[in-house]
Amino acid sequence: MSSKRSAAIHLDGYFSTEDILTTQERVPCKIDMTINRMGYLDVGSDNENLQANTKLDLPYWMAKALHGRNRHIISVDIPKHYKEGYREILMADPTVVNLHKLGPNYYNFGTKLLNFETPESPAIARCLLKAFQGRFRKIMDSAQNSFNTDTTPLIEKLDDMERTLFKTGQSSLNDFHRWQSRETEKITTSSLVQTYRKRKRAAMEET
Repeated sequence: MSSKRSAAIHLDGYFSTEDILTTQERVPCKIDMTINRMGYLDVGSDNENLQANTKLDLPYWMAKALHGRNRHIISVDIPKHYKEGYREILMADPTVVNLHKLGPNYYNFGTKLLNFETPESPAIARCLLKAFQGRFRKIMDSAQNSFNTDTTPLIEKLDDMERTLFKTGQSSLNDFHRWQSRETEKITTSSLVQTYRKRKRAAMEET
């Protein structure tokens, strides 16, 4: 991958509101070694240093920095919504699960958890893929029929990425209907021209 391409990917994530919110999600961690002058992270301790074996929920961005390939200052556990019990429910029937309740950025956060390369990572990756595949068709079908049925119950169950897909499907359907009715071919007066005409008319009336 070229350096320009890598930089583009990094900047896309850096300026993405969704990515910023996702990296704030908490990850269960255990401190493997004493960290000096970081005791304030443990609200239940008055110690200046963060002691080894302390268990904390840290934001993803911090956990990732402390759990790199070359150093493991902390041990990382998987959040409960991605553990085996939840994965079994999601794999059994993805369409009935309320992903937004489990996490508004469920797919994005789950994908980031794969960076920790835990023993559960392969199973999480398979679950995310199967869940998305199982829900995608229903999302698109509902978007295409959204003008005839109440889709509120479905939308409430979608994570933010799925809601974006749903809105895209709705927009495409609306564009198609406009094309069928030839609305896209109608020539209308530009708003700038209309404003100019109003100003010209007002100026003539004043004189």
